[in-house]
Amino acid sequence: MSRPVTAGLGKVAGGVILAIAAIAFALPLLALLLFTFRMPGRSGGLTLDHYLAIVDPTQELTYDGLFMGLANSLGIAVVTVAIVLLLLVPTLVLVELRYPRVRRAIEVVCLLPLTVPTVVLVVGFVPVYKVVSGALGSAPWTLAFAVGVIVLPYAYRPIQANIAALDIVVLSEAARSLGANGVQVVWRVVLPNLRRGILSACLLTVAVVLGEYTIAAFLSRTTFQTALFLLQQTDPYVSAIFSLAALAMVFVLLLLIGRLGSFRPSRSAS
Repeated sequence: MSRPVTAGLGKVAGGVILAIAAIAFALPLLALLLFTFRMPGRSGGLTLDHYLAIVDPTQELTYDGLFMGLANSLGIAVVTVAIVLLLLVPTLVLVELRYPRVRRAIEVVCLLPLTVPTVVLVVGFVPVYKVVSGALGSAPWTLAFAVGVIVLPYAYRPIQANIAALDIVVLSEAARSLGANGVQVVWRVVLPNLRRGILSACLLTVAVVLGEYTIAAFLSRTTFQTALFLLQQTDPYVSAIFSLAALAMVFVLLLLIGRLGSFRPSRSAS
């Protein structure tokens, strides 16, 4: 069989696989979307009442807990992203530039939460949070310290992969040879080249925070997932609407990060 024919068959097979994967992802989402329009009972009719109920002033108390949980989760996401940016990124850059021998140890520490079940981690967090609550109070944002441990592997991988794809040691040495100091090397040479990895880590962090239920439930915090679970017991239709909205928000973030990661400053701006 000639090479062009083989290449054509490969493209067809790849297209078929992608189509099957797209259908497998789209069908559950389509079913969930149709469910949000379904009328209660067995009539099988469609209605917009479930969407209108969200903005109905008379239903404000019904969905107040859900909006509060969403606001809490977004606040936790902001604090968790700050923790990742302020602790993980400088650590990985410093290890790559100055202490490459401890790179393997850092990798083991960052990936360790994947090997421990979340329930086991929560059991260890309970006594820790007694101290945290006494020092910082029981505000929802304090959950970011526990969630930061959970998201550590997901934030580590894209940043480390970006670092591995670049020879930042050579880049830093070249910048120093041109007169740049340590701060300029990191701020103007290293970090701009790590933009895609950092943005990907932020996206994964936000996605994990929005989907985190176990830690919030065990530590008695109100987040988006715990409020969604409680609402599902009384109004599964609105619960499905907010689940779709969360998926849509993550998808939009993915597209936005893809655009920002591929952005290149103009020559004049440089």
